[in-house]
Amino acid sequence: MPSLQELKKAILSDLPKLMEADPDIRDFILRMTREMYAGKQETESRFDRMMEELKRDREARDKKWAAQEKKWEAQEERWKDQEERWKAQEERWKAQEERWKDQEERWKAQDKKWEENQKTINSILKSIQSQERRYDSTIGALGARWGLHSEAAFRNGLKAILEESFGVKVERYEDYDHEGQVFGRPEQIEMDLIIYNGTVILCEIKSSMDKAGMYIFWRKKQFYEQKHGIEISRAMIISPMIDDPGKRVARELGIEIYSYADRVKISDDK
Repeated sequence: MPSLQELKKAILSDLPKLMEADPDIRDFILRMTREMYAGKQETESRFDRMMEELKRDREARDKKWAAQEKKWEAQEERWKDQEERWKAQEERWKAQEERWKDQEERWKAQDKKWEENQKTINSILKSIQSQERRYDSTIGALGARWGLHSEAAFRNGLKAILEESFGVKVERYEDYDHEGQVFGRPEQIEMDLIIYNGTVILCEIKSSMDKAGMYIFWRKKQFYEQKHGIEISRAMIISPMIDDPGKRVARELGIEIYSYADRVKISDDK
């Protein structure tokens, strides 16, 4: 009698052939194993349910994706809107910067006008001051001539104008003419020296000057040259009142004459 193991082996080996060859055996085995697996209808039902679930899942995912896509679209619109606002703000900044630049140019132009106006004002003030000095010089000359003021006070006033206007040094020269070369008899000699860059200019500052005074000043110049052994290239008279004969003598002798101290020509660049 075959063993259980041999019997199992024989069944596994011959059963498929028997099921193919004998319908009764096939039906018998199907009836015996029907409870162990689902039938075609149940299988199809399960498949349909599974497909339905997959469909629902897909639809749910599609809805989620659609919702998310709408959110992205909305966010993208917000970004676009924000970008437009940024662009608009940038345009406003550029416009404001242009206005600032324009305002800065106006300020610069205004500053330039103020500087020019200030220069004009300073020039006018300087001219007024110069005119006032000339009037003062003329009045001082009249006062000295009429004995209201001393000649020394007048000379000191013009000396100060010279030093302030041209940065020169004005020194009083005093000496004694023992031979009487200047006045025809021994006498004290006085005149002014303008010192500029090492150059000496002989100068007479007087409230008034006539022809005789011109000759006396010329002899003072000759006295100074002989005394110091040098030749003076420039000699000038500063006086607001010089009569016509005195002017003629000055031209003949080469003496420079000036009515006001601030009009003196110290050097070529003055």
